Amino acid sequence: MTDSAVPRKNLADTLKDNSDQIVPWTILVALLGVLLYVFWNELDSRGAMKFWDNPKYSHGWLVPIFTVILLWMRYEPFGPVKASERWAGFALLAGGIGLRMAATHYTIATAEMMSFVPSVAGVFLLMGGWKMLRWAGPAVAFLVFMFPLPGFLDSGLLAPLQKIATRASTFILQTMGVPSYAEGNVIYIGEMQLGVVEACSGLRMLTIFIALSFAIVLVTERPLWERIVIVLSSIPIALVSNIVRIVVTALLYMTVGAEWVDRVFHDLDGWLMMPFALGLLYVEFQILSHLVIEDEQTGPLQVA
Repeated sequence: MTDSAVPRKNLADTLKDNSDQIVPWTILVALLGVLLYVFWNELDSRGAMKFWDNPKYSHGWLVPIFTVILLWMRYEPFGPVKASERWAGFALLAGGIGLRMAATHYTIATAEMMSFVPSVAGVFLLMGGWKMLRWAGPAVAFLVFMFPLPGFLDSGLLAPLQKIATRASTFILQTMGVPSYAEGNVIYIGEMQLGVVEACSGLRMLTIFIALSFAIVLVTERPLWERIVIVLSSIPIALVSNIVRIVVTALLYMTVGAEWVDRVFHDLDGWLMMPFALGLLYVEFQILSHLVIEDEQTGPLQVA
């Protein structure tokens, strides 16, 4: 049987067959437990969890679950660890805790919460070296999506996104022959006014879809450049999905009336945005798959 045909063992099988893996894993889990206890104030209902009731960060509940699943899927056994790697892990851990202390002193809530991520990465590097950080690092980095955006970034994105959504939606309506114009964040269609409020700015869609795109590239086998393109493309895809939502809402206001739209469609279209965005992402996957054809020839050309 070739190496490629050997099934990859999961964590449970490896621990069963290799007793030498039990001790380092026990220490790793213990250190992560201590770290979780130390950072619990930044993770519980007084910290990150209180933001998960906000629609923009409702995906936060799924992030820890997906992280554990991803660690399980990408698992590789412990190997020899150099002293320099352990010192690097200790430095990263100390840096994460130091960041938390500084953020606490200067009352920077987001930095205080996000300091949990480099601290976790430091524990993995301390225990397993750079080899472990290579397979565990992407899952650990995904923990960033548990936390809210910094205040300056949240407020800085909100107004531009509202403006883009309003202008682009108005342009599409005009292109379709619908007499309309925009003033501020309000679209005027005849005597009807359609306000693009903060909830319709697309920031909620943007935060959720970037997290989802990042999760997808972690579980798919794609070249690095394709993964980068997919993550970056999540921003325009989220914007396009939100603009389509506003245009469809405007058209429905004109055809079926505001009362029915407010009662039925206003919440429903929010749920329909994600399947639409995933459909666009699937199209992108197909385009990228046919854009570059890998050369399957591995050996020298032989001529009879």
